[in-house]
Amino acid sequence: MVGSRSRKDVAKGGANASLAKSTRRLSRRSLLGLALSVPAAAVLAGCGVAGLPGAQKQGQKVQLVYQDWRTEWFPAMVQTMLEQFHANHPNIRVFYLPDPENLEEKMPEAMQAGTAPDVFQGCCAHFPVWAQSGYTLNLSHYVRADLDKSTIADWDPVQYKALFTRDGVQYGLPKYHGALALYYNKDMLDNYRVDYPNESWSHDDYLTAMKRLARDRDGDGQRDLWGSMVDISWDRLQVYVNSWGGHFVDPADGVTCRMDEPAALAAFEWLRARMWDDRVMASLQDTQKVGTSESFVAGRLAMVEDGSWALKSILNGANFRIGVAPRPKGPAARATLATTDGFGIYSGTRYPEAAWELVKFLISPQYGRAMASANFLQPARASLYPDWSGYVREQYPNLAADLDLSAFLHGQNNGYSVVAEVFDKNMAAARQIANSAWGRMFTLPQAPVSLMKDACREIQEAQQQRGGVGQCC
Repeated sequence: MVGSRSRKDVAKGGANASLAKSTRRLSRRSLLGLALSVPAAAVLAGCGVAGLPGAQKQGQKVQLVYQDWRTEWFPAMVQTMLEQFHANHPNIRVFYLPDPENLEEKMPEAMQAGTAPDVFQGCCAHFPVWAQSGYTLNLSHYVRADLDKSTIADWDPVQYKALFTRDGVQYGLPKYHGALALYYNKDMLDNYRVDYPNESWSHDDYLTAMKRLARDRDGDGQRDLWGSMVDISWDRLQVYVNSWGGHFVDPADGVTCRMDEPAALAAFEWLRARMWDDRVMASLQDTQKVGTSESFVAGRLAMVEDGSWALKSILNGANFRIGVAPRPKGPAARATLATTDGFGIYSGTRYPEAAWELVKFLISPQYGRAMASANFLQPARASLYPDWSGYVREQYPNLAADLDLSAFLHGQNNGYSVVAEVFDKNMAAARQIANSAWGRMFTLPQAPVSLMKDACREIQEAQQQRGGVGQCC
């Protein structure tokens, strides 16, 4: 989730846009030859490649391409970790490839062309689209052979099960466990005499606090402080619908749209009213298209719904005391997001066994600790929580001294984590239709939430058509 949203290009020097474009037209062998002569992170940005031609022979050195985030902190970490992998796997050479900026568009193109990386990361609603189209290797055989029950039990069951298609194809394994919680500015809440959020809060409590916090601080007639903010995206809105007792997708069949049912419409209306009637929850218009964590750090939000993946950027940028609490309870249920970031193997790889060895390394405790230490990514393995917490407190001893990081584990520990609900037949079209409707409802206040009735009908019609990865998003 984090990596696909980053706009920071790590490519340097000669790795400009025209070179990236021309590189995509190279053969696999030519591209890897280029990677051997120039740093892969610089040359390969924005392109995808698959397994080397030729059969693998015993003792032959296999070359794999591993594609993952391009965020600023990631390339250095991954290169260091791959040195460990190479030391233990002398016959496998892995070249790290940063995700293209437009991952959700470019990966389907590479998969269709047979030039996708051997091993890659995916998440959210686009990873299942790749699996639905047959571009991901079924990992079930490898998991049964190599992973014990204790390893699987260390992952959130909801997150682990989400990386299967409905017909049982296991297309991924957890990368990290991003969880939503409610950040709050302690200084601001103290100043306006608002109690800190806690696990007993309902959405009524949340609304009361937002109304007390939202205001025009400089008296110019324009609101410049909002109570909170939420991303307008598939999984964040779904968490609201789940909290109201509804669903995006019928759990029983995977093809029936339920975004037009009363519970879903009530959740959408609660959000719409907070943004456009009460104006206590910021919209992207209010923040001039600045996102959630950035707006919170800038002091424009007293609270914000964001994930553990934003923890480091918030701690690094804030000049105020920070608190974090579980998401408020909804009218029907408590729900929080467990991200579905995972590692997968391209079904067209020439070397599936070698690719699996790399995936085992990527899901290992040492790789989880490396991501947790480098950028505070909440590990997928629950057993690594003490390590993660220790890294945070060590690097930010003052700001994190009394920060309740267990708020991010509250859903996992109490069984109310949810994952993105996915349509089985045509998820790509469903996302496109829903995003268009949400834009009119929440970003440009032109339409009532009843618009979702039309959107749901269109989504339902799309499920009768064959979904294609090229339609994604």
